Amino acid sequence: MDADHDLFKAIGDATRRTILDELADRDGQTLFEICGRLAMKHGLASSRQAISQHLAVLEQAGLVHTRRQGRYKFHHLDTSPLRSIVARWPIEREEPNP
Repeated sequence: MDADHDLFKAIGDATRRTILDELADRDGQTLFEICGRLAMKHGLASSRQAISQHLAVLEQAGLVHTRRQGRYKFHHLDTSPLRSIVARWPIEREEPNP
């Protein structure tokens, strides 16, 4: 699989986009914290295993990196892979001549 495929797969799911929103709001959360925020703020009652699987897809795409500290695993947002989307389809374009 190429990196673009993993990236589009990762951001193609609404729950994964919500996880990214939560990490953008408060970076460095544990799985327990992410599950709690998804349930309280968004009404998503997914299991810890399901959220863990979503995080694995995001990590494979490079959008999430983890850091272990003792028995805790912290999840951090990395938006740098999104640059490939902007490079592929630039935001600013020259207007076509009529």
